[in-house]
Amino acid sequence: MRILGVEGTAWAASAALFDSETDAVFIETDAYQPESGGIHPREAAEHMSDAIPRVIETTLNEAAGDIDADDRSSSSKRVSPVDAVAFSRGPGLGPCLRIVGTAARALSQSLDVPLVGVNHMVAHLEIGRQRSGFDSPVCLNASGANAHVLGYRNGRYRVLGETMDTGVGNAIDKFTRHVGWSHPGGPKVEQAAKDGEYIDLPYVVKGMDFSFSGIMSAAKQAVDDGHAVEDVCFSLQENIFAMLTEVAERALSLTDRDELVLGGGVGNNARLREMLAEMCEQRGAEFYAPEPRFLSDNAGMIAVLGAEMLAAGDTIPVADSAVDSNFRPDQVSVTWRGREADAFRSDEADEVRGAEATVDIGPERVAKRRTPKSYRHPTLDATLRKERTTLEARLTSDARRAGVPTPVVYDVDLAESAIEFEHVGDADLRNELTADRVRDVGRHLGTLHRNGIVHGDPTTRNLRCSADRTYVIDFGLGYYSDDVEDYAMDLHVFSQSLAGTADDAAELQRAFESAYEEAGDDAVLDQLREIEGRGRYQ
Repeated sequence: MRILGVEGTAWAASAALFDSETDAVFIETDAYQPESGGIHPREAAEHMSDAIPRVIETTLNEAAGDIDADDRSSSSKRVSPVDAVAFSRGPGLGPCLRIVGTAARALSQSLDVPLVGVNHMVAHLEIGRQRSGFDSPVCLNASGANAHVLGYRNGRYRVLGETMDTGVGNAIDKFTRHVGWSHPGGPKVEQAAKDGEYIDLPYVVKGMDFSFSGIMSAAKQAVDDGHAVEDVCFSLQENIFAMLTEVAERALSLTDRDELVLGGGVGNNARLREMLAEMCEQRGAEFYAPEPRFLSDNAGMIAVLGAEMLAAGDTIPVADSAVDSNFRPDQVSVTWRGREADAFRSDEADEVRGAEATVDIGPERVAKRRTPKSYRHPTLDATLRKERTTLEARLTSDARRAGVPTPVVYDVDLAESAIEFEHVGDADLRNELTADRVRDVGRHLGTLHRNGIVHGDPTTRNLRCSADRTYVIDFGLGYYSDDVEDYAMDLHVFSQSLAGTADDAAELQRAFESAYEEAGDDAVLDQLREIEGRGRYQ
């Protein structure tokens, strides 16, 4: 089976031929290079219109060259050089997507072969999964317009965490434009960082979500204030990539996975790959980054996933093949994979390794120590461990005083980033997901927010269940706030963790929101809707 793939979500006009028998992938790409600044949608579309016919022609010539000469010259039948045409339906820039969609439809009809509509972000994940041979990995997508963490559950890829403002590559490009460097900025930051030293910049992780707007503004200001651009570049990489690595580790911990794949053009950065590999080695997980030609936007990944979808009968009629610039990966029904059963490991081992701490569990007491993360810069790591230990102890006690069930704090050792707690609950919430339990969570978060406390990481692993209570634990990412946005982010994080750990997430989400409505503020739920509707793929 041979698939022609066509990609054109933003800057790369690309076509590819995938042969499923030989596993060979031929890729032809003509990349848009703006004269100055970032990607201009109109210029990108003009480039796409000019380049797509050329890359397709080259790829079809490659395909035709493998067809037997007698078949090509036969007057009794017409032999198509490919068995299907796959194209990127989104997400991406609308004008570029429409050009690619039109070309793919025309090819499908002229060659009389099926049409396959591929989600660009799922293709980034799948090329890593298939090339690595992993069973069910977590995927970190780090590209220009996107940054998110995905995990498979119950027939779909679930968004476990994502950027709350701009994509990671776009964020870096905004900084490089500020200092007068041409597009793309990522390789230039990587080169400059080799001669830099660490300076303090913002670090923003909200559960398994992250934000880049604050660090970008601070980086621009640091250059304007006279800091060496090499130091700013070094620190940008250290903080941004540590944020991505931390969130990837949180996703591995939440879902009990031990395989991680990387996707997206930012994945070409050696420092990011180094951090992810080091994190995985520390926690006994496996890591895979595809070869460079499959990391940046390319038609090879579209063709490879297109072959999987075609084999599963997942084709699309031309009439239904409109592109979608906001096509989210969690909207895709994963027809090419089985609905394997998901089970979580027992919570009751004597020692449990979470995303950022090792927990020694005794019959009555729990000792939690935030272990050093060697992938993070030592200065950043020491700051985060001390700050989070301090806040966790304080917020756990304050939440308990506000009436929320939490463990008693017995001892705090800031020098060792360690806390000793009361042992509460018999299992994590993810092992006992019921409507009654998530209603408890809704009421507890409502109470916290009424008292000005943001949990920061209310996932189904940070809630513990006993016979008659649901406890809130792990306030390490928490803080005090009176901002509705911060409260809504708590709800968003919990919603994402439900999607990643529950088979009936939508029903449980309704029960959770109903209980929160009784205990909290309607304005927070309104803000949650706003967060969910943000156009993060623009």
